[in-house]
Amino acid sequence: MARIFGKIALLLLLLLFSSIRTESATPVDDLPVIPRPKHVVPGNGAFHLRTSDKPVIDAPAEIRVRLSDYLRTCGLVPAVSKKEKSLSHLNLRLKNTLPGVSTPEGYVLCVSGKGITIEATGEAGLFYGIQTLLSLKEDGTEIPFAEITDEPRFGYRGLMLDVSRHFFDKEVIKKQIDAMARLKLNRLHLHLTDAAGWRIEIEKYPLLTDFAAWRDEAIWEKWWVGDRRYANGGEPGAYGGYYTKEDIRDLVRYARARQITIVPEIEMPGHSEEVLTAYPRLSCTHEPYKEADFCAGNEETFRFLEDVLTEVMELFPSEYIHIGGDEAGKASWKECPLCRRRMKEEHLRDTDELQSYFIRRVQEFVEKKGRKIIGWDEITEGGLGHGATVMTWRGTEGSLTAVKQGNNAIMTPGAFCYFDQYQDAPTREPEAIGGYLPLEKVYAFDPVPSGLIPEEAERIKGVQANLWTEYVPTAEHLEYMLYPRLLALAEIAWSPMEQKDYPGFKKRVLKALTRLRAAGYSTFDLANEVGNRTKAVSSEPNLTTRKPVTYAKPYASQYEAGGMSALTDGRRGGWSYNDGLWQGFIPSGLDVTVDLGKSTAVREIGLDFMQVKNPGVFLPEEVTFYVSEDGKRFKKLTSITHITDESLLVDYKTYSWVSEDGEPVITRYVRCEAKPYKKGVWLFTDEIVVR
Repeated sequence: MARIFGKIALLLLLLLFSSIRTESATPVDDLPVIPRPKHVVPGNGAFHLRTSDKPVIDAPAEIRVRLSDYLRTCGLVPAVSKKEKSLSHLNLRLKNTLPGVSTPEGYVLCVSGKGITIEATGEAGLFYGIQTLLSLKEDGTEIPFAEITDEPRFGYRGLMLDVSRHFFDKEVIKKQIDAMARLKLNRLHLHLTDAAGWRIEIEKYPLLTDFAAWRDEAIWEKWWVGDRRYANGGEPGAYGGYYTKEDIRDLVRYARARQITIVPEIEMPGHSEEVLTAYPRLSCTHEPYKEADFCAGNEETFRFLEDVLTEVMELFPSEYIHIGGDEAGKASWKECPLCRRRMKEEHLRDTDELQSYFIRRVQEFVEKKGRKIIGWDEITEGGLGHGATVMTWRGTEGSLTAVKQGNNAIMTPGAFCYFDQYQDAPTREPEAIGGYLPLEKVYAFDPVPSGLIPEEAERIKGVQANLWTEYVPTAEHLEYMLYPRLLALAEIAWSPMEQKDYPGFKKRVLKALTRLRAAGYSTFDLANEVGNRTKAVSSEPNLTTRKPVTYAKPYASQYEAGGMSALTDGRRGGWSYNDGLWQGFIPSGLDVTVDLGKSTAVREIGLDFMQVKNPGVFLPEEVTFYVSEDGKRFKKLTSITHITDESLLVDYKTYSWVSEDGEPVITRYVRCEAKPYKKGVWLFTDEIVVR
């Protein structure tokens, strides 16, 4: 009998050691984990995860059931019987405290010769430990030895999807939720309402889904520049859709199982053309197809919004309810008798304060329901109620205003977080709204602005990527715009700033993209990235460098690009007009003169311009070059004309004069004039080049 027990013990030892492979330590930078863990101690060897290693979950029943259901979707069937539990070397445990972990989202993952353990103080921590394990397992069953102690930098790690401009059904949303979970993102912000369509069932107001959820043109741009008509659902050619209440409940459950909270957005007071056409009595004029802003003086407006928000809050358990607040024109408020009366009764000085009244009133209602509001940074205009959270998109100014007033902020500035921009050379990319936001630029973003004292920095609660879908009509295009840039956002949101390393990150991303594509996601081809415009990467000094410039027509303050020295600072612009290197001109074009400082032999003069159709940036109709010795009497060298093709999405063109016979012109002053091809369009140029 002793010999039998001895053989059994030997067999168990052999089974144990057959699961261990000894090798050199896996370098931390080579771990295929995004976002990068906070602290890793690598070991020597690897653990072979066997089919008998079914997860054993030591947690309360409700958590155990949720985690078990999720693990099954990942091919890991939890242990049920005592035998399965005794054979397993994969254990998940909830603990009261853990060294190095200060949040329920943190975890400790240990992989050693004894097996694999994941410990956390909360369900979210166990879930995120599972995500790291799954990332380590993606290359096979060999899990490298390591001890990982990890927790997020920010509590709010989000993605906004615009489902108004183009509607995406719940299966598309679930697919993105799966990817978000792997990246440890925890907020999905759904932009449910806007002029292009209302996307959520509200029982008390059926016209919102019978009518306002549909339009007569599928292509957003054609609809927007056309008559912007809505349609009745079921009509031939009606385009749109909406989520039923059961759809929403299903999405909320699905996201909750993946530690993601869905934050609903109901736009107000602006961006509400669809509502005000379905229910025109809520506008200042009471006429359909006339207004974009709710009437702030009409009590029925607030009854409507309270009814809608009540039904929304019954569906979404989110702490935050997003109320929009951006880009309200407020033009009708100045003339509306009801709005003027409201301003008089409430002692409001202007329409900004009327908007502040509007926002505070909605905030009070939401807070009575036990929730909090969040809104775009315009909600700070006219004063902001305490307790509101600001989602800042126009640079970082909105967040600075909010945190200095004691409010919290979520960072989502357009320059780094708007994924509707081109991610590579625009001439070879699918249509986008404009701009240039490559992976490296997203990764470079630090959500905490400089100059904040520690208690103000603490009020920066997180960061979010936004994908607006005016030019994103399909699920494949949506994914193409998200991946890999969402991976960079995830690492910004989770990992310590001091650990950022773009070359190492890019290596991990290239592997991750292969796996995403294998899982059926459409992604940008990072391996064949063109990168920024060549002139921006390597520009050469010329005769105008650091020379003074005189402007006969002013540049636009929004795009000053360095001001008076912008066109002779030696820096060339990249693919985007908003990269801080292109100077903008509107409405009358460009007319500038450079003083070379002395009479100079000149053989070539040139300027670059761009066309980016969607934001209204076009190549000039005519560019003329002049020279002068005294700065008063100018001689015309040449005029270059251009016939504008409005259908051309993106173009870059150099307008230049070159001496035909090789003989230089002697001049001290060089004047450049550029005329827009029609009123109301932008011109952008980056540098006056003289050789």
